Amino acid sequence: MKFGIRKPSIRKSIAARTSVKRMVRHNLGLKAPRGWGWLTNPKRAARNRIYNRSTVSFWGILGAVLKGLFGGSRRRR
Repeated sequence: MKFGIRKPSIRKSIAARTSVKRMVRHNLGLKAPRGWGWLTNPKRAARNRIYNRSTVSFWGILGAVLKGLFGGSRRRR
């Protein structure tokens, strides 16, 4: 199991968003509601939950740093 920062892969990110399988599932409405992963595939849901709690996204860290640098605490009117 990995701990720490996940290494980003732009190629895999784009491939996941443009796959034929994803387009078919979204267009036909064959997706289960959020949080139903335990019903569809409990083993994968358990692994993903552990992985997501033990690692952190590079983009999440970058966003937090930029928010802190460019006025995350300033009031907007």
